[in-house]
Amino acid sequence: MTLVRSLAFNVSFYLWTLFAAIVTLPILLGPYGPAQATLNMWARVVTWLLRVVGGVRVEVRGREHLPAGPALVAPKHQCMFDIFGTMAALPAGCYVLRKELMRIPIFGWWAWKCHMIVIDREGGARALKKMLTDTRARLAEAPRQIVIFPEGHRGKPGQAGDYQPGVAALYRDLDMPCVPVALNSGMHWQKGGLVLKPGTIVFEFLEPLPAGLKRAEFMRELEERLEAASNALLAEGV
Repeated sequence: MTLVRSLAFNVSFYLWTLFAAIVTLPILLGPYGPAQATLNMWARVVTWLLRVVGGVRVEVRGREHLPAGPALVAPKHQCMFDIFGTMAALPAGCYVLRKELMRIPIFGWWAWKCHMIVIDREGGARALKKMLTDTRARLAEAPRQIVIFPEGHRGKPGQAGDYQPGVAALYRDLDMPCVPVALNSGMHWQKGGLVLKPGTIVFEFLEPLPAGLKRAEFMRELEERLEAASNALLAEGV
C-alpha cells in the first residue's frame, strides 16, 4: 500500500507541476507579486497532495516565531520537500539556491521570476560577496524572508551537518535576528528516494537568535538548537 501511494503521489506531483506551469505561464510576464503568490499556492497544493495521496501530513509548529516581514530563516535540510514545505508556510520566501538548480525546467523559470538568490558554491569569496549584494537588493525590493540552509546540502536524519559560512555572513551583513527551523522530513521523504513513509512531517520554527551575536557564538547556538530540536522531532517518531 505504501509503495502504491508513493507512486501515486509522485505521478500527481509531476502532473500538478506541469499543469500549473502551463496554466500560469503568462504570470511569468508580469510583476514579482503575483508570481510569488503563485509559487506559494503551488507549494500548498503539493503539501495537500502529500497528505491526501501520499499519506504524509505536514504540521507547522512555533507559529508565534513564523516571520511575516523581513527575516533571515535557517532550516535544517534533509530532503527536497524542505523547500516546498517552508515555501508553503512563508509568505515571501527568497531562497539561496545553488546555480545548478536554475537549470531545472519549470523550477528554474519560477526561481528566476521570484528573484531567488543564486550562488556558485565553487566561487569562493566572490560568490559570497555576490550573495550578500543580491540579498540586500531583494530586501530593498520587498519585505521578504531570506531562507538559507546552513548545511548547504541535504543530510540523513539524525546526522549533524557541516555548517557552512554563508549563513554567518548573511547574519552579520543583514544585522537581523535569525529564525532556525527544525524538522524531521527525512524520515518520511528520503533523499533521492521515491517511497514515502506515512506519518507527519514537522516544521518547527524556533525562537529567533537575536541580532548582534559574535560569529562563533552565533554558529554554535544555531547548530546546537537545530540539531537538538531536530533530533527531538526524530525521537517523537511521528
